[in-house]
Amino acid sequence: MGKRRNSLALCELATLFFVQILVLVTGQSTNASSWNTLSGKRPVVIAKGGFSGTFPDSSVSAYSFAQVAGLPDTILWCDVHLTKDGVPICLPSITMDNCTSIADIYPKGRKQYVVNGVSTAGWFAVDYKNSDLFQVSLRQRIWSRTERFDSTGYAILSVTDLESQVKPSSLWLNMQYPKFYEQHGLNMRNYTIALSKQVVIDYISSPEEGFLNGISSRVSNITKRIFRFPSEGLTDPSTNKTYASLIKNLTHIKTFASGILVPKGYIWNVTNDNYLQDHTSLVTDAHKAGLEVFAADFANDNLFSYNYSYDPLAEYLQFIDKADFSVDGVLTDYPITPASAIGCFKDLNTSRVNHGKPLIISHNGASGDYPDCTDLGYQKAVNDGADVIDCTVQVTKDGVLICMSSINLISTTTVAQSQFSSRTSIIPDLQTTPGIFTFNLTWDEISKSLKPVISAPQSAYYIERNPRNKNSGNFIKLSEFLDFAKDKDLEGILLILEDVAFIQEKLGIDVLTAVTTAVTQASYGNGTSLQVNVLSTDSAVLTKLRQDTKYKLIYKIPTNIRDASNASVDDIKRFADAVAINKYSVYPEDKHFITNETNIMNRLQSAGLKVYGYGFMNEFVSQAWDFFADATVELNTYYQGAGIDGFITDFPATARRYKRSQCFDAGNNTPSYFLPVQVGGLMQLIVTAAQPPAVAPFPVLSPNDVLEPPLPPVSSKTPLNASGPSNQPSHATRTVTSIFVVVFLLPAIVLSA
Repeated sequence: MGKRRNSLALCELATLFFVQILVLVTGQSTNASSWNTLSGKRPVVIAKGGFSGTFPDSSVSAYSFAQVAGLPDTILWCDVHLTKDGVPICLPSITMDNCTSIADIYPKGRKQYVVNGVSTAGWFAVDYKNSDLFQVSLRQRIWSRTERFDSTGYAILSVTDLESQVKPSSLWLNMQYPKFYEQHGLNMRNYTIALSKQVVIDYISSPEEGFLNGISSRVSNITKRIFRFPSEGLTDPSTNKTYASLIKNLTHIKTFASGILVPKGYIWNVTNDNYLQDHTSLVTDAHKAGLEVFAADFANDNLFSYNYSYDPLAEYLQFIDKADFSVDGVLTDYPITPASAIGCFKDLNTSRVNHGKPLIISHNGASGDYPDCTDLGYQKAVNDGADVIDCTVQVTKDGVLICMSSINLISTTTVAQSQFSSRTSIIPDLQTTPGIFTFNLTWDEISKSLKPVISAPQSAYYIERNPRNKNSGNFIKLSEFLDFAKDKDLEGILLILEDVAFIQEKLGIDVLTAVTTAVTQASYGNGTSLQVNVLSTDSAVLTKLRQDTKYKLIYKIPTNIRDASNASVDDIKRFADAVAINKYSVYPEDKHFITNETNIMNRLQSAGLKVYGYGFMNEFVSQAWDFFADATVELNTYYQGAGIDGFITDFPATARRYKRSQCFDAGNNTPSYFLPVQVGGLMQLIVTAAQPPAVAPFPVLSPNDVLEPPLPPVSSKTPLNASGPSNQPSHATRTVTSIFVVVFLLPAIVLSA
């Protein structure tokens, strides 16, 4: 018993600390229009096991944090299981070995039982008295989530523990296995009736019709009874009716329940390749029958439909903000995201694009949805509300300037599977691995023989982007990009110039002159009001452009830094108007936990430099644990918390929706679920033994890191054709051929000799 008291005390201290580090604003955004729920009120948020996406499911901190970080009336969900002596406890699974430490405490306790007709092996609560479980602690049950909080020693809570320690504003008890416990001599009906006299239960759900009928006249009228649907192929063990047949008889369900809880696929099903189908009529049919509809299985770190572009907020809005229906509530592991969807994102005004801060800059177009730098990617970036669209300028073998995210075609096109695969070479000045470079192929060869390939920055986690469109779109020339952007509702364009010194010295091509000529010929500065921005990691490139143009110049710092010396900032100001830094330079991470906020934002902005962050994408594995697998939480923290001036993002739609939110720049009226996260807050809650080892701090930027030698002279002036191919072989062709001979043929000649 003493060990359990220690665990509870530790949990309570952690919870109290978390409450202290967060500012709780009880006000919430309201919407003038009514909701398409059964009652006309906004949907409810049900926190499954509390904030179980971060903390172990059903732990005191998970429950407490769900109330702090979500809506004030967030409903706390408890999956009820019975111990051998009939104590109702909260556990996410009928088998305890994946969500607790029971296998360590009772290594010989593994049993095998038939659960609703399925043989199931593991450790079961029904084999232990409640006192036997005092030394058993809760653990994170999803392996892809952080296990750092497991060492806190969270005790298993009984329902009365949950009521007394957390004091939920609303409580939902899910009775998943009444028939199973009946087979072990435990009557869940009687325990539920007795429990309802001790605690206020707002909702009781079960997949067993017999159980809900059995409690109908014995629990309070304020307790809503909800019939839970598992997979359609299963059968209700209390009636032997299939769930597939029950879902077709909603009027019958209304006789013993006031609502239904269904997997989200019952409402929005997906195809075999994970794209949305048309929604079913279930919600409207249930509402006509007088039944509320609650949707389950929401988690920000699920691989949900590709239609949502890895944006969990978009998925919630699909269920609650439709013109013809809204579910009455959602069951989620991350209650902060649906709270934000309900309180801040309903009925957004999409009629106008605001080009104010933070600026939304596309990264290779809308590269989260279409291949880099393609016509479809740029069109979607504009449609999604980007303020600035970008083109990384490369040069072809015949001297055509094109938009291509990498000088190496292997990473962005199908060249490795084409007839040009033999044109591989190693150019140490560019990279140490073999490549097929843009200047190895003519524009006709690239545009007519190759297809684009969508980027996959998180492929190490087996996460791919929009597979139906992985090769969609057409490559475009710089001139086409400039013409495309001119009549769009944009603040400007961004031209990215890299490898300029190599191209001038080795290929004999004057890229800067060619680019400025193309911009002038496209009437930028005269026929359009769009701002021309140029980004480069090479200070010599920007210095040259500062002398010759009126472009807005952005210096990209390619490495992570924590600060910058005054001298380095003074140097940057001489050739740049803004700086692009990796997002980790603002909030460094250790094992995906934010450790602190650096001084770099203050240093650069105090000097009058705009700061744009790069590395923003929607995939949850790209975000720190502190952002709860929600790209909007991350964006909001960088803007509200750090004051960043703009986002360079693969997903402009997510950033644009953030700027359209009713809670954007709400000041003192900002609700708690829309506040920036507390920097280092999660890290401080990890017990010392489980803390990740401290990482070395990022370096401070110095003048030596900034200043590059002047650009080399162009080795042989060759006019570039920014509009189309030339019939004459260029100096670039001769230079690359000579490089190929030196790298590949010369060793062979020497060897044969």
